[in-house]
Amino acid sequence: MYPTHPRSPAGTKPASIALVGAGEFGATFAAQVRRIPDLRLRLVCDRDAARSEAALLRAGYPAAEIAFCSGRATILAAMERGQVAVVDDLALIADLPLDAVVEATGQPEAAARVAEQALGSGYHLALVTKEAEVTIGPLLAHRAKAAGLVHTPVDGDQPALLIGLIARAGMLGLPVIAAGKASESDYVFDPVAETVTCWGRTVEAPGYGRLFDADPHAVLAERFVAGLETGTVPDLCEMAVVANHCGLGADRPELHAPVVRTVELPSVFRPAEDGGILGRTGVVDVFACLRRPDELSFAGGVFVVVETPDRATGLLLASKGIPASKDGRYLLLHNPIHLLGVEAPVSVLSAVRQGQSSGGADVKPRVDLAARANRDLAPGEVMEMAARHAVPAFDPLILPGSSLRPDAPVPYYLAAGRRVLRPVAKGAVLTVADVDLDADSALVRLRREQDAAFGAA
Repeated sequence: MYPTHPRSPAGTKPASIALVGAGEFGATFAAQVRRIPDLRLRLVCDRDAARSEAALLRAGYPAAEIAFCSGRATILAAMERGQVAVVDDLALIADLPLDAVVEATGQPEAAARVAEQALGSGYHLALVTKEAEVTIGPLLAHRAKAAGLVHTPVDGDQPALLIGLIARAGMLGLPVIAAGKASESDYVFDPVAETVTCWGRTVEAPGYGRLFDADPHAVLAERFVAGLETGTVPDLCEMAVVANHCGLGADRPELHAPVVRTVELPSVFRPAEDGGILGRTGVVDVFACLRRPDELSFAGGVFVVVETPDRATGLLLASKGIPASKDGRYLLLHNPIHLLGVEAPVSVLSAVRQGQSSGGADVKPRVDLAARANRDLAPGEVMEMAARHAVPAFDPLILPGSSLRPDAPVPYYLAAGRRVLRPVAKGAVLTVADVDLDADSALVRLRREQDAAFGAA
């Protein structure tokens, strides 16, 4: 269920890697790379050189091992001395003795430019920014494969971890009924105070204990607490990535996003005819993990509900403590943790040493993350992104993938930050014609190339 460490053959030189983006993920990743003999961080690129230095110092690199560089000659000299080169210009990562680039900018437009530069320079690419992956990931995988390179999401983040669980279920011949993740914040029910806490907000919930212990099918709708989110924009973004990598779909565009206890997952995420909530199988979804303060968190973890080979086997596994539906037909496989930058080096090593991605083998633009207006939008409004890479005026949807036709849904992160061109009524899905797309955007250009490469409808 968990990826193994891809060891290098004896005598093999450590793989040389560059990190683009020196934020929180980058600092953790850099620290972890120092622990792995098969990897060597040779360069860090960020617009803010001081932030790169701070990230490296936090990661344990001595100041003497950090070199600020302004050109190719100084970069190569720093590498020769065994230092980590720090640059503030993306163009400087081209034509260097590097094996892979780890993109960790957190900005979809910047990520698109990094990805194009890395693959164009002949480097393997580990893409951390899921907002770029959901928009142009299939094209990047296609480009990498054509060049004999690897484009990969990173272990430690939910898409790659869930793709791994799905692959394991497939290897075992267990049909995937539903695959998904917990939202980043649990629904924590305090039975003494009779409150529910989620996303740092605590709401009084007298009588909620009845909902906690009841049959979930009878109380699912009542478990939602007004003002406490379940399925967020990042959640749906990640599930759209998984759908494109694994060939899964969405049972409903908004996803179900119920409030469910971990042990209830195989009973809830099963077909409606068997007592669950699904109108179809082979789908992605999310949930808010309902628990007491003294119970293990599932926040951000991933899961797969599979159909067991037979009910006797399902009941046997249930007797061993594996969560299962009462009839033994559906079983839960799960990984309740994600270690972010700590696990990401595994994906880099897999790409460099084994030529394998932590993603799917057949990445296609099967779905898009789209946007639905949750209020009336007026011409001239700019749809700025706010916290958690969400546009407050948009609700996210997972819809079938399509090209950038004027009447087609506009991908969420192509609309983010752009100006509205014409009135959009509350409840309407934004189309390409509704938004002033950036003609100079690498993300837009690569998305159009993806449409052409895959013949999107």
